[in-house]
Amino acid sequence: MKLVKSVRIGGGMGYWGDDIAAPLRLVRDGNLDYLVMDYLAEVTMSILQKQRRRDRNAGYATDIVDVIRSVLPDAVEKGVKIVCNAGGVNPPGVRGGSGGGLQTSWVCVIE
Repeated sequence: MKLVKSVRIGGGMGYWGDDIAAPLRLVRDGNLDYLVMDYLAEVTMSILQKQRRRDRNAGYATDIVDVIRSVLPDAVEKGVKIVCNAGGVNPPGVRGGSGGGLQTSWVCVIE
């Protein structure tokens, strides 16, 4: 049997409203390869859909902008890859325009 290199994954968020300092702590102290943040809990999705009905530019977890800005320098320095689904019902809104604020090629939206 061939040994496989281990991959270290840290779960930084479990829903919109979770501890926004947790991802930074994991990146700084967790010796990670990947940081995963999940924003698609059922309650979160219902809130995001309600926001999107009121405003076509809404519908994503707005705190992700601050979370990524706080985590990114350490993640880049340590080579930690970030996987996140904070786009909710409006993934392009996170990337920029409409107040999203993460106007960078580092944000990928898969539609």
